[in-house]
Amino acid sequence: MAEHCADLDVIIPCIDLQDGRAVQLVRGRKLRLAVEDVFGLLDRFRDYPLLHVIDLDAAMGRGSNARLISQLCRRAPMRVRVGGGIRTAARAERILAAGAEKVIIGSAAFQNGGVNHAFLSRLVKQVGKKRIIVAVDTQGGRILVRGWQEKLRLTPENVFPELESYASEFLCTYVDAEGTMRGTSLRWFRQLRNTTRLPITAAGGIRSAREVRELERLGMNAAVGMALYLNRLR
Repeated sequence: MAEHCADLDVIIPCIDLQDGRAVQLVRGRKLRLAVEDVFGLLDRFRDYPLLHVIDLDAAMGRGSNARLISQLCRRAPMRVRVGGGIRTAARAERILAAGAEKVIIGSAAFQNGGVNHAFLSRLVKQVGKKRIIVAVDTQGGRILVRGWQEKLRLTPENVFPELESYASEFLCTYVDAEGTMRGTSLRWFRQLRNTTRLPITAAGGIRSAREVRELERLGMNAAVGMALYLNRLR
C-alpha cells in the first residue's frame, strides 16, 4: 500500500536486487533487510508512477539478475527505470526492449578518472539521449563507482557539463546517508541543483514527507528505499 503523506508523483520506490531478493543496504554495504517476494513489491508500489530497479550484483560484478529484471519490467504497472552493471549498449538495448522506460548508467559513464565519452557517445547513438539517466553518486562530495566501492577524485560539478550531452537527467545518491534512516542532506541537493540544467532525482537517506516536499520545491523527484520498506515515510 502506497504512502499518502507526500506527493506520489515525485516519490520513486526502489527495488535493489541481490541474489534474487529485494534488499536494502546501509551505505551500499551492510544488509539491513531483504524481501523474498520481489513481485509482491509491484503491487505494494502500484500507486506510484515510476519505479527504480537496480541490479546490485551486476553493479558489483558478482552476477546478474537480468531475467528477474526483465520479468519485473514486463509485469510492472508503472514506468520502470533500470540500472546496475549496464556496461554495454547491447545490454541497455535488451533492458529497454524488455519494457524499461530508461536505463541508469553509473560506473560505465566514467573511465580513467574522467568521463567515458566513447561509451556514452555509442550509447546515445544506439538508444537515444532521452532514454539515458546517468547516476552521479557521491560520498564526501566525491563520485563513487564500481558498486560504490571506488571513489574518484571527481565531484558532480566537475562532470555535469560534460555528461549533460549524453543524458536526459541525473540520478544523484547521497551515499553518506544511504540506508541510515537519519535523513538526507537538503543542503547538498540545493548545491547540486545550481550546477546543472538537467532534471535530478535525489536519493540517499530520504525518510520524511518534509524532505520530499523540499526536494519537490527544488524540482527534484525523490527515490526512496528504506523509509518505504519500513513504512516510516512520515
